[in-house]
Amino acid sequence: MQNALYVGLSRQIALHREMDVIANNLANMDTNGFKADGVTFEEFLSSKARINRSSPADQRVSFVRESGSVTDFSQGTLQQTGGTFDLAIRGEGYFVVDTPQGERYTRNGSFALNDKGELVTQQGYRVRGQNGPLQFDQLDNSITFGREGTITAINGNQNQVIERGKIRLVRFDDQNALVREGNGLYSAGGQTPQNVKETTSIVQGSLEKSNVNPIVEMSRMLEVMRAYQSLANMMTKTDDLRKDAIDKLSQIPTA
Repeated sequence: MQNALYVGLSRQIALHREMDVIANNLANMDTNGFKADGVTFEEFLSSKARINRSSPADQRVSFVRESGSVTDFSQGTLQQTGGTFDLAIRGEGYFVVDTPQGERYTRNGSFALNDKGELVTQQGYRVRGQNGPLQFDQLDNSITFGREGTITAINGNQNQVIERGKIRLVRFDDQNALVREGNGLYSAGGQTPQNVKETTSIVQGSLEKSNVNPIVEMSRMLEVMRAYQSLANMMTKTDDLRKDAIDKLSQIPTA
């Protein structure tokens, strides 16, 4: 009976972790460039008892524990905004930004200009071009980002088209090795960034939305809640059986 309680407890811990992941996905369903997470579990076998003469022979008890998490890196829906500095990546790749911790990578292309004319994220991190940070003149207008990342603008003083650099895009051989750091940023996880493929392109005036499917996540949440409640009922009944057994074994037989 004790084993049933321990097994049930291990499963409840796993379900609690799964509920945390689902809740985080739902909380970020409107976050630009967010990628949905999942959690994986594995069977864990307890060690056998060390009494060699036990009869019948001891059997291993099977528990459940978290083995890791997995991220769905599939493309999110591109939503048209019309914003000059709203950029979406169609295909595989990440924007590169400078942070106090070094280079970080994001799919969230909601950018703006700071007071120095530099292209920055909503957190103020500078977006990197092929040759460093991207900077614009105050008189620049009709700013255009080409599908391959080349940036052009019409300067008010010179009244001619001027190239302002090329936005840097990178990809990784193993996206699951990336480390999520919040605010839509990832660190490389020890990998070396690679150049994106020719099929990758930039869409100006659009943003990539989260790839979270709220219907699927709500269904998963209901399944987890029902499984947790079922385990709680089972553990309550098991505990009642244990109490009844103790109560009966403690009774003094009458002559």
